[in-house]
Amino acid sequence: MKLEHIGIAVKDLAASNELFASLLGRAHYKIEAVESEGVSTSFFMAGESKIELLEASRADSPIAKFIEKRGEGIHHLAFEVEDIEAEMKRLQAEGYRLLNETPKRGADNKLICFLHPKSSNGVLVELCQSIKD
Repeated sequence: MKLEHIGIAVKDLAASNELFASLLGRAHYKIEAVESEGVSTSFFMAGESKIELLEASRADSPIAKFIEKRGEGIHHLAFEVEDIEAEMKRLQAEGYRLLNETPKRGADNKLICFLHPKSSNGVLVELCQSIKD
């Protein structure tokens, strides 16, 4: 496993894209909507890892609720895995609580699953596996 990306909740994706482009010295490489999660995302390369900016696209989305409760900031850490289903089973057997029972399609051509923050020291952890075409 490696750190695949850090997810950051933002109120204004366009303004945040400008801020991170200035900070990182490069433009984002992709903007993508994930309707099932009610979010618009933007990705930046940061060395071997990525920064994912997340803006709510509807008021009832997890990102909208996160920002309402905590404000903008780090939302999750995502780790790349070879076999997401095997990793989900392993972590569940170790006592981690999964937020979804099966992997679902996420942004940037990934299958994803989240671990409940209560089982990981208050950190929302995402597992992600590249979808092979």
